[in-house]
Amino acid sequence: MPSRPLLLIYVVGFLRSLGVGLLGVILAVYLARVGVGAVGIGLVIGAGLLGACAATAGIAWAGERAKYRSSLVVLSLLAVVGGFSLAALPSLSVLLFLVFIGMVNGMGTDRSAAFALEQAIIPGLVPDKNRTWALSWYNALLDSGGALGALGAVLPLAVSAWMRIDLVPAYRWVLGGYGLLQGVIASLYLLLPAENRLMQPQHTSRPEFAVTPDSKKTVHHIARLFAIDAFGGGFLTDALVSYWFFQRFGMAEQRLALLFFTVHVLNALSHLGAAWIAQRIGLLNTMVFTHLPSSLFLIAVPFAAGPKLAVALFLLRETFVEMDVPTRQSYVAALVQPQERPYASGITNITRTGAWAAASALSGFLMQLAFSAPLVLGGTLKIAYDILLYRDFRHLKPPEEAQPT
Repeated sequence: MPSRPLLLIYVVGFLRSLGVGLLGVILAVYLARVGVGAVGIGLVIGAGLLGACAATAGIAWAGERAKYRSSLVVLSLLAVVGGFSLAALPSLSVLLFLVFIGMVNGMGTDRSAAFALEQAIIPGLVPDKNRTWALSWYNALLDSGGALGALGAVLPLAVSAWMRIDLVPAYRWVLGGYGLLQGVIASLYLLLPAENRLMQPQHTSRPEFAVTPDSKKTVHHIARLFAIDAFGGGFLTDALVSYWFFQRFGMAEQRLALLFFTVHVLNALSHLGAAWIAQRIGLLNTMVFTHLPSSLFLIAVPFAAGPKLAVALFLLRETFVEMDVPTRQSYVAALVQPQERPYASGITNITRTGAWAAASALSGFLMQLAFSAPLVLGGTLKIAYDILLYRDFRHLKPPEEAQPT
């Protein structure tokens, strides 16, 4: 049975992902409906991810000095700003600033600063042998929330019909509801224990903020590789892929909602499959050898002759692409000491979120040159990442995989 703090993190993560899944499908479509072009859409998504990157950087810098409960509450309250700014829809320049402050996530997958902090907390709440499973259940719940949130893409249509208003005002009501959800999440975080050692139950003789040079070297190396993967992923946010299907095949909100609901269900199941596979072939092998085929399926999507084949290839990609998430989190946690996990989680998530933001901002410009180029380039970069990761880290084993001496 999970401990009370772990159970609460699971519940709040699920609720937060409801909102992330919703935005992942409707954000770009909403902006397109109000007249924002592909370049502006990319800038909005990039600004939101850049805000998440800045918040994650603050967490990494603070390390264990951060008051975890207070930090999570503040992050949720800032997300309220993001929701209401989208509903109000000021000028583009003001909107870019507000979505930065509100860390608006158009990825469709929760990679927020709160996610980075929770990812650092969870390994300290369970033994090493349960670490990968605890993170797998956490990520499965996130994707389950994302799946239900994706179904929420039909809400603007439902609100429009029920309230007898135009579709754009209906979108604004739904985005206001997203802001209210973030307020509920902030109140739930107040139920976490007040003490600041949630994720370090062990006592250590080292200074509590110390990170060894060897750990820094390892974290910085793997973070550089993660940046390649994330830069490729920045071209593939749910918002942009949703926009691609919307423009390429004319898929309406109802069909997009069903598509991304299925995507997140497959992602959720893949997290649990990843933990099972990792017990048999190891964390790194699971990360690499499930990720490679997913990128090949992705590259094939733009070459599909019709929407059915494109959707089938995309769903095959989503069956495997998230298997590296809990295994990656578990692997990074295993490479450092418990007191170093906030630093490791912060640095790796900063590089990932920063790369996502940069690629997302560029994706609109790239689409102007070749509409399907982001999908091909994103998949190619991810293949390069897998090859480099395996080459550089295959010799580093987590404690539970080390051979007994």
